[in-house]
Amino acid sequence: MAAAFGTVFMPEMAISWFDGSRWSSSEMVPSNSISLHPGAHVLHYSSTCFEGLKAFQHKDGSVHLFRMDKNIARLAQSSRLLYLPELNEKMVSDMIKETVARFANEVPAPPGSLYIRPTHFGTEAAIGKAAVASSESCFFVLTSPVGDYFSGGDKMLRLLLEDEGMRCAPHMGMIKSGGNYASALGPISRARDDVNADQILFCPNGDVQETGAANFLLIDGNEIITKALDESFLHGVTRDSLLTLAKDMGMTVSERNISVDELLERAAKPGCEAALSGTAAVLAPVGTFIYKGKEHTVGEGSIGKTTLKLRSTLNNIQWGHAEDTHGWLTRVN
Repeated sequence: MAAAFGTVFMPEMAISWFDGSRWSSSEMVPSNSISLHPGAHVLHYSSTCFEGLKAFQHKDGSVHLFRMDKNIARLAQSSRLLYLPELNEKMVSDMIKETVARFANEVPAPPGSLYIRPTHFGTEAAIGKAAVASSESCFFVLTSPVGDYFSGGDKMLRLLLEDEGMRCAPHMGMIKSGGNYASALGPISRARDDVNADQILFCPNGDVQETGAANFLLIDGNEIITKALDESFLHGVTRDSLLTLAKDMGMTVSERNISVDELLERAAKPGCEAALSGTAAVLAPVGTFIYKGKEHTVGEGSIGKTTLKLRSTLNNIQWGHAEDTHGWLTRVN
């Protein structure tokens, strides 16, 4: 049986420390341990953010990173919003490329890839700084070879629509921080136990936003509807890529608010599709919404042709099977 996604790691990782005045030189260290003071800021006040991106092997053996610059910019933004020490974006880029190049021969062939997890967190040992940012931090690049996310076939996801609770505090939504994921664990676990839902689609006050770990897209004919960017939810790189490709295909992209009522009304139409976008799966189909004790089938309840087309179009660019017209790939070897 294949290992679960993200549970196997490359033996080394790149790491750098900020001592309050400057970053140390990057070095490669064993990835199975890290030395941290028990009073480290991150352990008490969740001063942490991270990214998820992938490297892909092409037919000629070359390895390419997908939209690294976009991920680095978001990581730097998350760090600033958490008042962590400023990241040197060139340092981050060099550390990612160095790590991937080191293990280029072990990057799985498509549909597999090398998943990359750059992480930045506060390390200052000062448990009295609950209301003050950490002046010291650590940045590392962890990598994990992963296989085909859909090796068992496409599973139609079941989403519980939650119109009261929120995934995280509104001003934290656009930060990719561990605390945001932790705050959604309780509701998601209860939804799994109570109604056999795979995820929660958070819709505070009826405003359809995102799930605990992915952006949400509604596909109605030639139109994609998704919430317009604001600080309340994560600005997904995969989301941005898919919307760009949809426009290339001549589709109408509507970034606007959508209510639960409109969502359910559109979902009932034949041919309507819903999907979750993210780095791991690219685009995962949604077959059922659960709302106020009632189940609502999305379209025919099976994976839609537009979902498949968008996913394969993006995969073909990542895998080197189609031209990279947007300059999204960075070769590392």
